[in-house]
Amino acid sequence: MLLEAIYHRPKQNWAYAYDCKTIHVRIRTKKDDVKRVTVYYGDKFECWEGMEKTTPISMTRLYQDDLFDYWQAETVPTFRRLAYVFKLEAATEEIWMTERGFQKDVPTPTKSWFEYPFLNPADVFTPPAWVKDAVFYQIFPERFANGDTSNDPEGVQSWGGEPTPDNYFGGDLQGVIDHLDHLVKLGVTAIYFTPIFAATTNHKYDTKDYMKVDPHFGSNDKLKELVDACHRRGIRVLLDAVFNHCGYTFEPYVDVLEKGEASIYKDWFHVRQFPLTVIDGIPTFDTFAFTPMMPKLNTEQPAVKQYLLEVARYWIEEVGIDGWRLDVANEVDHQFWREFRQTVKAVNPEAYILGEMFHEGMMWLQGDQFDAVMNYPFTYAMHDFFADSNIDGLQFKQAIEHQLALYPQQANEVMFNLLDSHDTARLLTLCGGDKRKLKLASLFQLTFLGTPCIYYGDEVGLDGGNDPDCRKCMEWDETKQDQELLQHYKDTIALRHKYTALRAGSFRFLYAKENDRVIAYERADEQHHVIVVLNNSPRRRTIQLLLTAGEWLNEVSGTSIVAQNSKVSISVEAMSAIILRR
Repeated sequence: MLLEAIYHRPKQNWAYAYDCKTIHVRIRTKKDDVKRVTVYYGDKFECWEGMEKTTPISMTRLYQDDLFDYWQAETVPTFRRLAYVFKLEAATEEIWMTERGFQKDVPTPTKSWFEYPFLNPADVFTPPAWVKDAVFYQIFPERFANGDTSNDPEGVQSWGGEPTPDNYFGGDLQGVIDHLDHLVKLGVTAIYFTPIFAATTNHKYDTKDYMKVDPHFGSNDKLKELVDACHRRGIRVLLDAVFNHCGYTFEPYVDVLEKGEASIYKDWFHVRQFPLTVIDGIPTFDTFAFTPMMPKLNTEQPAVKQYLLEVARYWIEEVGIDGWRLDVANEVDHQFWREFRQTVKAVNPEAYILGEMFHEGMMWLQGDQFDAVMNYPFTYAMHDFFADSNIDGLQFKQAIEHQLALYPQQANEVMFNLLDSHDTARLLTLCGGDKRKLKLASLFQLTFLGTPCIYYGDEVGLDGGNDPDCRKCMEWDETKQDQELLQHYKDTIALRHKYTALRAGSFRFLYAKENDRVIAYERADEQHHVIVVLNNSPRRRTIQLLLTAGEWLNEVSGTSIVAQNSKVSISVEAMSAIILRR
């Protein structure tokens, strides 16, 4: 065994409370190096009497990436205390792993054992239950629908024109209200809005007033009307909190700009040198990127913290929104987010807190900060396999399972899984206009573990390159919409709503091989068992799958397969999929 590859620590995603009685324990080994791992556990105040007081559990190899195997066991300690060690077995050797390292002999309980000291309910990371069942839809308000021309910006352009970084088409909150029935028919149950507060740009990420809806979008009362209309239709609402930075018209920043060191707000920002200016392209104060119009807020300053936490509380308490998406979340200090969570959850314990992050986010997902992050590593893996076709089925499986191994199970169950957004090129464009690839990618997204999000317009064939092209006006002319693609989204979302296994069941790859672009995977719970076979290749393929005994129904064709716990030939047309359930 390669001992250097073996890893465990009693915290984070390696040993965590899944609920108030269950502790998941994981360990990592070199890929295909260890044949069996057994965890021996017991109560730390009983195990000292001998190994006979412990319970052995054979661990399951849950995930595998290109380098490692990840094993997991589910333990239910009687007294909520856990002391444990690992026994690892290969073909010709076995070894024990304790907190102190490796040894050949059976370890004496319990001074060298790993511990999960006590399962305190207050420490259990419990994301909102409703998020597992949600299908999100992202709306960029300025480009979704113009429902009220009276609040159009000066120089507004005709709907459907070419987007630029600074032009306007008049999209507003009334436009969203007018088209909520489209979202209901689609099967959407939650909306994520990019910023709606007063600002100077079309994207509104340069906030001027956090307590006021931008007049081009409507009013605070109009937002309340929209939230109420969504709730009547069973749709939750997530707003964008831009707390890392503000806009250059934000009053405290304007005061510092005018008064310099004499401003009472100078500590609201990270100023390296007065006056506030730009020298050789670099602002003399911290900003988002190097953008002087977006000065970074000092969230450690008490007055800033008080102001922003009041903003977070107000829109949940007074307007009834269901959570926050947090912009540039990984550049804000952890303590601020801890207090943010306490503030938000005190008003609504079921509020969803979603952090924007383009990389791994375990340090924000331990129950004291976020409920989930925007899962861009998932997005990139999806692009690699479905859009760009530059990885095979095995590499895709490894990328997905690597992501799943990074987080506790409850975090994976509510992870925000997107295929594109206002910050990326449109999926259809990434697929080279091939909607067969888009349909396969969206099918995987909508039948995978976690919370799927559809970027507005993807369902009707909207395309576009990177910003600003990905922020085109929504197409409302039905004769110009791709109705066949729209039906695909409706059918696939309906399938997700129909089977609980597709929302909260286990996930396992059944088929994924090198130099092969066919994959198969299963979702299962106590009620349903669903298998999806995707053929992301240009020719018809037949694969062998081991199916459990019983009758399997093809969801698409209505035909059935009777299996006898044996391998069955499954044929799939090029660039298409079949879905089996029993």
